[in-house]
Amino acid sequence: MAVATWSGAVIAESDRTFVIEGNHYFPPDSVKKQYLRPSTTTSRCPWKGLANYYSLTVDGETNEDAAWYYATPSTAVPEIKDYIAFWKGVDVR
Repeated sequence: MAVATWSGAVIAESDRTFVIEGNHYFPPDSVKKQYLRPSTTTSRCPWKGLANYYSLTVDGETNEDAAWYYATPSTAVPEIKDYIAFWKGVDVR
């Protein structure tokens, strides 16, 4: 079971993650949406496609752009569509 925590809160947990390049991609239904705030940030991976970001907010503390997902991933990784991965201090075990 993979668990993502930040600032004392469990953000996501699942036994159905995909691990790509060392990052766990969590199914959308395993992420506690109350901690996610949409971001206008995007980035492009040459083989996964365009990534969109969320910031995390827990107890008034914000971690900008700490989560990302691919709404339209490339044909190389269609299974990660809308799955959410974390970085920037989010502990995933």
